[in-house]
Amino acid sequence: MKRDYYEVLAVSREASQQEIKSSYRKLAVRYHPDKNPGDQEAEAKFKEAAEAYAVLSDQEKRARYDQFGHQGVPGAGGAGFDPSTFADFSDILGDMFGLGDLFGGGRRRSRGGGSRGADLRYDLRLSFEEAAFGTEKQLRIPRLENCETCKGSGAADGSKPVTCSACAGHGQVRYTQGFFTVARPCPQCKGEGRTISSPCAKCGGDGRKEQQRKLDVKIPAGVDTGARLRLTGEGEHGRRGGGAGDLYVVMVVEDHETFQRDGFDVLSELSVPYTQAVLGASVEVETLHGGVQLDIPSGTSPGKVFRLKNQGIDRLGRNGKGDHIVRLDIAVPQPSSLPQEELDLLRQLAKLQGTSVKEGVFEKVKKKVKKEIFG
Repeated sequence: MKRDYYEVLAVSREASQQEIKSSYRKLAVRYHPDKNPGDQEAEAKFKEAAEAYAVLSDQEKRARYDQFGHQGVPGAGGAGFDPSTFADFSDILGDMFGLGDLFGGGRRRSRGGGSRGADLRYDLRLSFEEAAFGTEKQLRIPRLENCETCKGSGAADGSKPVTCSACAGHGQVRYTQGFFTVARPCPQCKGEGRTISSPCAKCGGDGRKEQQRKLDVKIPAGVDTGARLRLTGEGEHGRRGGGAGDLYVVMVVEDHETFQRDGFDVLSELSVPYTQAVLGASVEVETLHGGVQLDIPSGTSPGKVFRLKNQGIDRLGRNGKGDHIVRLDIAVPQPSSLPQEELDLLRQLAKLQGTSVKEGVFEKVKKKVKKEIFG
């Protein structure tokens, strides 16, 4: 059987994308075939880690995997799977040899210093019904946005950034180590390719300021705790013209007073009197979609499970709904809550069945009075 993908990458189920990527890169460095020639076990572990990363690094695949396990991502490691597709070789070689980006192949920072903004996470609390039926929410997201005063340049009014003299604007300087040519961030401009002599007073030269942004988000029906919604470009703005990061909205679904959830099925319990369980009855069961009639056959035992088709939760990303599953329980009332007529009938029933029961207070008083009168 396949191992759990989170176990393969040695991360928790709440791990961020950065944590998942970092763990994968360490495993890829350790088990890469080029570093372990002829070692089939290392090659198998490399492929296993690449397969896990291919799923957990994709928000939609990860959401399906969190819901359904390996069945939710069929074919993830099947025919045509190429683990090298997911191996970031520039990072791996840099980690293996401590050389940083090889041959000037920097990926995160563009010429001129632009760098992508950070991804953000927002935990969104939903009621049971909101998660089941879907809803729309307005979020307030604090994030770094381009400074309106300097338009993101970081320079004060009347001045502008100048090309870094140390790296000629490349943001990188090159070194030769043996037969490798290595590019590293310029220590003077810290990889930005330009320097600012007079920084903007509003943003301190960063080019960004924290703002609170309102976002309207549509939550699809069927989400559950741990499901993630990716909003592309709604993370922090990049520096010096770099692209914006993404916003990941993580669902946290509250418990329901009556219902429980099992995937897309809804679970509940129904207590019925002894008489209905013995003789049978038609009762109304409350579901997410309203009242539904349930036929209880005569002679039904406690613990019997009934399935109400298509009365559950919308199947996220698929057609149809789950079911509502009802577990039957027999309600046993306290004797003190029953009228004397019902108690008498129960004692007559016990007598007909030949079973012994405890005497009630009324019977004890009757017996005592009879003894006092007749001896």
